[in-house]
Amino acid sequence: MTATFDRLADFVFDLPPQDIPESTRDAAALMFLDTLGVTIGAGPMEAGRIARETSLAIYGGGVADTAARMLFDGRSVSVAGSAFAAATATDNLDAHDGYYPTKGHIGVVIIPAIAALSETVADFSGPEALALTTIGYEVAGRAAISLHDTVSDYHTSGAWNALGVTAVAARMRGHSRDQLRQGLGIAEYHGPRSQMMREIANPSMLHDGSGQGALVGISAAIMAERGFTGAPAITLEEDRVRHHWDDLGQFWQMEHQYVKPYPICRWAHAPIDAVRQVMMDHELTHEQIAKIHITTFHESACLFPGVPQTTSQAQYSLAFAVAIQAAYGRIGVEHISEAGLSDPLVANIHSRITVSEAARHSERFPACRVADVMVTLTDGRVIETGDVHARGGPEAPMDRTDVTDKFMEFAAPSLGSTRATAIRDAVLGFTDPSSRFSDLGRLIFDAAAN
Repeated sequence: MTATFDRLADFVFDLPPQDIPESTRDAAALMFLDTLGVTIGAGPMEAGRIARETSLAIYGGGVADTAARMLFDGRSVSVAGSAFAAATATDNLDAHDGYYPTKGHIGVVIIPAIAALSETVADFSGPEALALTTIGYEVAGRAAISLHDTVSDYHTSGAWNALGVTAVAARMRGHSRDQLRQGLGIAEYHGPRSQMMREIANPSMLHDGSGQGALVGISAAIMAERGFTGAPAITLEEDRVRHHWDDLGQFWQMEHQYVKPYPICRWAHAPIDAVRQVMMDHELTHEQIAKIHITTFHESACLFPGVPQTTSQAQYSLAFAVAIQAAYGRIGVEHISEAGLSDPLVANIHSRITVSEAARHSERFPACRVADVMVTLTDGRVIETGDVHARGGPEAPMDRTDVTDKFMEFAAPSLGSTRATAIRDAVLGFTDPSSRFSDLGRLIFDAAAN
């Protein structure tokens, strides 16, 4: 074992919840809530339905201590199948949190994993739930940065967020240090090294590979628990990545996640926010806009350019998403699904939008997502925004009320306001030492009423 692994194992197994900074615990509660809201909102979507039916068909639970109900469904499958179903659904409603240096997403697997694993262990405290959340984010985030730093391909989040899931499972299920080490190695080896830019070019339900990340992460932990070997995880133990782990327990990545105000790929958010800013500052309506030119970074400019035919394409769109914002002043699930895909007003505005790449924006990616827009009005005036940062990140954070309002917007239509409010209060209540995970657990497994 290496010194880096020993540091990680100490962090995973020995971190007391009360030793985590209060600001970190508050961030963990908000990210837990935000992710759970997206999971709820994604439930009725086709990808989520397929994932649940797939879990029932092939990821059933045959052993009592590894069986778990699926979130907001109630049917019992394996613990890996439960996490897979929820992570796949969440991944397909592109409104979940992310972390710039990883170029991807963590909560999408950590929150479903904690919920599924809670079905296999004794009840635990709310502060422990926040410690588990924090551990998952801190391990997955550093695994991501290490992997990006050592391979040439741009892979999806499932390639590395599996390691965060394995670490959480090891703590929850009382693994030994060697079982943790083997599990991390198995998760890294089996993690889907899927091609992110292929999905950008051809949007589908694959999204960011996070469903497989959740499946692999828990499977790896259970395999290690039963004696399967797979160490070492080179994204942890190789010398050239050691420096990425040196600040574990000192710099809290948990506090630096971004929250998405829109259910759209993060790469489109800066242009959306730039148009939003122009329209608010100048009190414009879409009728006053003759054309919009977007200047953005390379990856953003590669997003789906046409009028989408599917929700997957809509969530990886740029001009279409900007057109929705210009038309309605917001982007909801209804705008990127079903009748929203053939909205004639959005299609008309889309036809007046052009996109180009700017080196100054590309050079700052992935540290930040910046764009600018030039809006030409029907009266001939031209308005330029200058550089605009995407809202929800460290440069332009959303406050606590913004996050809780977003949760209710996503959760209440499926669950009703009473149940959604109870879930919100239970998660935010995890900061109370007397709280229990079961305060939330009793609310999240029964099928949605609507």
